Amino acid sequence: MSDWQDRVAELRRNQTPAVLVSVDSIIGSTPREPGAKMIVTATRLYGTIGGGNLEYQATRIARDQLERDAEDGVQRFPLGAGLGQCCGGLVNLMFERLSADSDWEALLQDEERIDLYLFGAGHVGQALVRALHDLPFRIHWIDTRDDILPQDPPPGVTIICTDTPEAEIAAAVADSYFLVMTHDHSLDQRLCEQILLREDFAYFGLIGSVSKRRNFETRMRRRGIDARRFARMTCPIGIGGINSKQPAQIAISVAAESLQVYDRAQNDKKYNNDKQGDAALKHQTGGRA
Repeated sequence: MSDWQDRVAELRRNQTPAVLVSVDSIIGSTPREPGAKMIVTATRLYGTIGGGNLEYQATRIARDQLERDAEDGVQRFPLGAGLGQCCGGLVNLMFERLSADSDWEALLQDEERIDLYLFGAGHVGQALVRALHDLPFRIHWIDTRDDILPQDPPPGVTIICTDTPEAEIAAAVADSYFLVMTHDHSLDQRLCEQILLREDFAYFGLIGSVSKRRNFETRMRRRGIDARRFARMTCPIGIGGINSKQPAQIAISVAAESLQVYDRAQNDKKYNNDKQGDAALKHQTGGRA
């Protein structure tokens, strides 16, 4: 589970009265995107819908709803004229009382998360887990060294100590993310070969320089890996413009690159869903939509 889901599960277990505040829709520039969520109890906030006066007013309304047992509904918030926020767009917020078990269950299942397999628990791997674990990834953290893996990992992180890390690649679900940064270059190469033999991964990054990439490509080509597959291997990893070799800065750069891939996939999915919806509507209306 993510930190968000852990908090939701805890509130559910304790039967704590709460209101779910969600960004239902937006117009113009706004602090958060549709789908952003915040849970409001009488004393605590979990998550955020963007902070500022918008969040302050939403919290006030949600707590009033808790006190008066008011009905669910959508409220409109002009950010410029109404709330004095510089972004100046408009946000429609949905307020929903969480009461029945089905409400909590739907919320626990709502957040879509992607499986990310991280091979290597060295300094960069440790920094990367800190950077990634609050993002939309289920992290499978894999190393052959039991003494270097943490005994108490962060929420949403599964620790796997194994002598056959290649098997984790074979067992991974489609559209997984792979990051390879072990302490052993020969192991790195074996993992690269296994990943490139798959055709259904969403992202594959290998830590290292351009020269490491060229050496790996030469060796893998000799071992029968189709050179056309190398285009799907990202190496060096991370966004451009960050040249530091400090683990924390590398981790931020790689996390940003992973989010770019994730956001592109989400946007493509939304575009395709919208196209399918438009096509279905035109079919239902005889092409008049």
